[in-house]
Amino acid sequence: MSWSLADARFLLQRASGLSRRGLLSLRTRGWRTTWERLIAQLGVLPPRLREPLWFPEGEPTAPAAIFSDPAPRASIVIPVFGQLAHTLRCLQALAAHPPHAGCEVIVVDDGSADDTQQALAAIAGLRYLRREENGGFIAACNDGAGIARGEYLVFLNNDTIPQPGWLDALLAPFASQPDTGLVGAQLRYPDGRLQEAGGVVFSDGNAWNYGRYGNPDDCRFASLRDADYVSGAAIAIPRELFRSLGGFDAHYAPAYYEDTDLAFRVRASGRRVLYQPDAVVVHEEGATSGTDVASGIKAYQTRNRERFAQRHAQALAAFGDASVAPSPASVHRTRRQILIIDALTPTPDHDSGSLRLVNLMRLLIHQGAHVVFLPAKRTHADEHTHTLQKLGVEAWYAPYAGRATAWLREHGPRFDTVMICRHYVAREFLPLVRRHAPQAQVVFDTIDLHYLREQRGAALAGDGALARAAARTRALELDIIARSDLTLVVSEAERALLAQDAPQARVEVLSNLHQLADDGSPYAQRQDLVFVGGFRHPPNVDAVRWFVEEVFPLIRAGEPGMRFHCIGGHVPAVVQALAAHDGVLVHGHVPDIGPYMRGCRIALAPLRYGAGVKGKINLSMAHGQPVVATSVAVEGMHLRDGHDVLVGDDAEAFAAAVLRLYRDESLWQSLATHGRENVQRHFSMEAAAETVRRVFLTGAR
Repeated sequence: MSWSLADARFLLQRASGLSRRGLLSLRTRGWRTTWERLIAQLGVLPPRLREPLWFPEGEPTAPAAIFSDPAPRASIVIPVFGQLAHTLRCLQALAAHPPHAGCEVIVVDDGSADDTQQALAAIAGLRYLRREENGGFIAACNDGAGIARGEYLVFLNNDTIPQPGWLDALLAPFASQPDTGLVGAQLRYPDGRLQEAGGVVFSDGNAWNYGRYGNPDDCRFASLRDADYVSGAAIAIPRELFRSLGGFDAHYAPAYYEDTDLAFRVRASGRRVLYQPDAVVVHEEGATSGTDVASGIKAYQTRNRERFAQRHAQALAAFGDASVAPSPASVHRTRRQILIIDALTPTPDHDSGSLRLVNLMRLLIHQGAHVVFLPAKRTHADEHTHTLQKLGVEAWYAPYAGRATAWLREHGPRFDTVMICRHYVAREFLPLVRRHAPQAQVVFDTIDLHYLREQRGAALAGDGALARAAARTRALELDIIARSDLTLVVSEAERALLAQDAPQARVEVLSNLHQLADDGSPYAQRQDLVFVGGFRHPPNVDAVRWFVEEVFPLIRAGEPGMRFHCIGGHVPAVVQALAAHDGVLVHGHVPDIGPYMRGCRIALAPLRYGAGVKGKINLSMAHGQPVVATSVAVEGMHLRDGHDVLVGDDAEAFAAAVLRLYRDESLWQSLATHGRENVQRHFSMEAAAETVRRVFLTGAR
């Protein structure tokens, strides 16, 4: 596609914004950190590479034994009719990579005339059920379900090669997604191409394998999502739900459309039907039934389509026309579609802003929306992109996401709301969104008011150049607020400021979003102090330097054995150098923050400037860990000194508060209890649910 004037404008806005932010970074972070950030910003990461498919080596042979749990979580039911070689390869694959979940394997022999009975009867652990007469796929599956003991039934064709980890992934949505009723695997051809990424049903009853012959890494097919139906070649369903629905309906005997009918009945019961891309199963399509719909058992597909269309005519009226190719817009047609644009893919294990954004996506999905995420940089961020996909977020990245103009031209018309994070990202994308998604409500998420943070930093440093840069940021941020339909801030204090600076703006408070953790170890089993915060954020660098150089010596004078744990990614040299001080441990990024939340006695927030709501405070309080902070750090957080938190603004007051809390178990327990209550009341998912519904999910669909 050729370059357009819109592309040129977009790149010009990006270049000017990057230049301005680079100059500001030089003054606040120094040249070394600024250079590292620039390389990260301009570098392009390749999309993740697909792992090669696994196949059994050599000739098909029966495994000597297969896993068998006496109290299985899942029962794998495999219907077979002849085709022993396929069955043996399927069982070899299962035996080679046992799942973490306890399982049993049930093979239902539907009257095979070959050596199936002799071969399978010798496999230790396998439950073998033989039908005397051939009744077809439906009868065999229902018989297998009848003797199953697992909480979940997993129906698996014998002409499949399940890939490592497939079953645990197939069962995962039942724990992570509310009201899940049926989950289908990603089916692939032996050459690695997609066979099915969930099924699409049309208003005439015809069905289509979404993604057929496509690339499994294509963003359209790589995330957990609702599907019209999922192929019975590899599906999971709660056993009690299957039985309450009467199993596969014999109306479609011997086979075909029974899986589509089951999906419609599951959905009618109030449960969801999901496609799980992480459950990869290779399927030799047609190995047992052929592919010719004019002859053999495959001919039942045409007859059963008519039966299905008659039975579900009322529901099918809301489905699309078969003449229109399925697309991301059509497969999510029943849900409000929300596009979120940010500079980079969120990294919730690194910073509180990312945690807030991921939890917002989770909350939107739980309230019934379909969420799409586009990083301005268009990179695949490895496990962080995969985290979004596992949640059910349609996450985009290059090369599948083209230039911003082209991508929005294609996808813009499907969105009900577009949320753009950070003023410099909004400055680039807002004109494109207005042009290509004119129907969408535009929400500007400030993350925090950048100009307020910069003003405070300039005042603390007494730097006139920083003050002028803050004034420029203020003008840019207020301009974006004026051109957006709604602006999100994280505190009532910031809403009050915008009531003065942008009185015409519609502003809503959507603060940090946290889930309460366990309350960790008791007071007597905890020790030391901890700070958590990413060091790309200049206020965090200033905070730990001030604490270590001016406050910590006063604390060590009273408690000589006290240690200070400094945790956060992208550690600059000035912070790393603090490790030379006695008792200071600079850990950098820690993948699992839990041990420090559960084991350190006090969390610190010694910020001397900043804006927004401090995730580090919420994080600690959610774990039952009391906090000592400055007034700036607790701004807008509904906290009271002495009740939920201790506050100190100069070195002497801060050190005294730390020592007092460290030594007073009763005060410690009181602050721990009240801090958790504060998170539940103001910063939990439940507390934000109504605001999210009002901002994103009301109005005409």
